[in-house]
Amino acid sequence: MLFADRQDAGRQLAKALDTYRGQHPLILAIPRGAVPMGKTIAELLEGELDVVLVRKLTSPYSSEFALGAIDESGWAYIADHAASAGGTPEYMEREKARQMATLNARRAQYTPLRPPIDPAGRIVVIIDDGLATGSTMIAALHATRAKNPAKLICAVPVSPPDTLEKIRPLCDELVCLFAPPDFRAVGQFYQDFNQVSDDEVIAILRQQQPS
Repeated sequence: MLFADRQDAGRQLAKALDTYRGQHPLILAIPRGAVPMGKTIAELLEGELDVVLVRKLTSPYSSEFALGAIDESGWAYIADHAASAGGTPEYMEREKARQMATLNARRAQYTPLRPPIDPAGRIVVIIDDGLATGSTMIAALHATRAKNPAKLICAVPVSPPDTLEKIRPLCDELVCLFAPPDFRAVGQFYQDFNQVSDDEVIAILRQQQPS
């Protein structure tokens, strides 16, 4: 399976989530990549779009390799492999502080004039454009579960099978369109996987009209 771009992935996910159309689901996208996809899904499901802000805790040796993730409350998920990949306690504290500063800046940048939409009592679908280690999705699910949604759904276009098994206990429903055993990177399943800019995220969020 190959997705043309994030909007194409969003359309395919919306089809898989069609049972929630008309129930005003809250679509929470993990920035930045999932936000254009989230816009498509929210429109097709007649729902509402917002962001759930989490940040990868990265390895000292690679900014792409996740040792865990942190949410806006400061709660952090630390992966089992963190210590063996350079994540000493001292390094992890510095990395958490660095990523919290980014989260605070992004919240001020993305939704400066309103609070996050409250997921309490809502059908909530958390989306990303794909999973690798699953660290940021774990943090996003934890952060959202703490706010008492009526139903918590994780929906992604692609993920390695072992990551799905880590995610499954943390949500009420898991939707994944493709779980290839030869997974190497999310981008390999998209024809167009260009980076999404902060300006694009801000423009999409400004178009939304929270109820």
